[in-house]
Amino acid sequence: MSLNVQHLLTDHIDLWTSAIENKSSAGRGSSRKQTLYGIKKLRELILELAVRGKLVPQDLNDEPASQLLKRIAAERDQLVKEGKIKKPKKLPEISDEEKPFELPEGWEWVSLSHLGFFTGGKTPSKSNSRFWGGEIPWVTPKDMKADYISGAQDHVTAEALGTGLSEIPPRALLFVVRSGILRRKFPVAITKCHCTINQDLKVLSLYDSSICEYILLMMQGFQSHILSNLTKTGTTVESIQFEKFSSYYFMFPPKQEQHRIVAKVDELMALCDQLEQQTEQQLDAHQQLVDTLLDTLTQSQNADELADNWARLSEHFDTLFTTEASIDQLKQTILELAVMGKLVPQNPNDEPASELLKRIAAEKAQLIKDGKIKKQKPLPPISEEEKPFELPKGWEWCRLQELLPQFQNGASSRGDKTGSEVVVLRLADIKNWKVSLADTRSLVISSESIAKYSLLSGDVLIIRVNGSADIVGRFITCGQDFDAIYCDHFIRMRFPIECLSSSYLSLLGSSSLVRQRIADMFVSTAGQKTVNQTHIGSLCISLPPMKEQHRIVAKIDQLITLCDQLKERLAERQHTQLQLTDTLVTEALNG
Repeated sequence: MSLNVQHLLTDHIDLWTSAIENKSSAGRGSSRKQTLYGIKKLRELILELAVRGKLVPQDLNDEPASQLLKRIAAERDQLVKEGKIKKPKKLPEISDEEKPFELPEGWEWVSLSHLGFFTGGKTPSKSNSRFWGGEIPWVTPKDMKADYISGAQDHVTAEALGTGLSEIPPRALLFVVRSGILRRKFPVAITKCHCTINQDLKVLSLYDSSICEYILLMMQGFQSHILSNLTKTGTTVESIQFEKFSSYYFMFPPKQEQHRIVAKVDELMALCDQLEQQTEQQLDAHQQLVDTLLDTLTQSQNADELADNWARLSEHFDTLFTTEASIDQLKQTILELAVMGKLVPQNPNDEPASELLKRIAAEKAQLIKDGKIKKQKPLPPISEEEKPFELPKGWEWCRLQELLPQFQNGASSRGDKTGSEVVVLRLADIKNWKVSLADTRSLVISSESIAKYSLLSGDVLIIRVNGSADIVGRFITCGQDFDAIYCDHFIRMRFPIECLSSSYLSLLGSSSLVRQRIADMFVSTAGQKTVNQTHIGSLCISLPPMKEQHRIVAKIDQLITLCDQLKERLAERQHTQLQLTDTLVTEALNG
């Protein structure tokens, strides 16, 4: 029984290439935020069809696998007779309950112990320099990154072989049996050169080395089954229950069919490689197109030109913004346009920001004269390098400290000995850069502290400390009075004079133009990044007239809602594609 996988591939090529899964993170060493889920599942399907006997047709003229196994048994018995290997334990016959599939014509159930003998490895003494730096590759799990092993990071000398290490010939099979990598992968490889191994690997020396390519493929095809059934969690790393693994039964085809299967898998995997390359090239080209078109928005000279460019772009939203990354990029572009003064038209009737700064300066002078605040050191002038773009008319560059912010670090998370129970906001209570009261925690806090750390509508919470650079220095708007205080992971910022909309400040702090400046201020200690009141006060910002701030916030709310709708539709579409892919795989395996 076989299945025409070429038709399965070509008839559903759009599904295989469009089924894309977002990664939780790009991952170490990878810049991609997506997995080509459809092509990944296609590869897995090809392997599973291969080891189930559904990939190529059976040929009744093939010598059945039972005859091959008789010859292998004769070779094993001869090696035992010559004293080259020990007589293996007799394995129990496979029961009907252990047979998950019906065998194709000419196939047999077999364990790896029927096909060869296993040996282990070790680590020579690290303190003995005579054992290291030789020419013999010493393979460890970190070297098991390909189907064929032709070298290793470390090498040992011939003298090290005398300590009990075995020299392994080419065309043996290496298995990782103990490593953290077993959480997600079961590495198997064929040796291409003489080598030796450490204690975390086992080697299977086959009685007939001509079947090693098929055994490699068989291990890959049953990989998920092996990992789900034959691994156990150790104290620090995972390890294979090796005795169980070596006696586990697999489906074994005639030798001629093995060669046909290996050739067909190589052919289909090459097609998958081409498909993957084409899909990645299309994704890269799509990303370049998105970059170019979003650049036209940020290069708009004013709000009127932006409106024209936006209108042209919006006609193609459904074809342009088809990935989560592109939608996030659109959001970031909108924020950049806002802080550059290009998102909404300027109104010449608005009071310019310069007048606002004059009033604040006068207020500050009076407060100093009245002894209500201390005279501060003059702030450094804003250099040209700190001005990344030209401001529109009516806007001003200023440092936050010029706006007379009142800073207050948060309360200790230990609480007080006496007082009343009150909600204490933590980082866990910030969802999508907003305060959430869905799952808060209360502590006993004194009345003095409750008053000191109160939260009023218009206050801004600044995330002061965290391990993530993306989180530290974020501005969280308090859109209402809260019957709560905040912990010392935050700094509260409050403006006694209306000069800066807290919502505008929040979007300002989320834009990449300002995020980079904040990141440059980070102090790193013990894996944690922090900002303090002085850092925030020295931050250079673009200040629009008050009325324009409100217009910007209203426009941002409208456009971010549009982005969220795009992302929602994308998530629904991706979910459907992943489900269709899984259904297609299931039908192919059960067909």
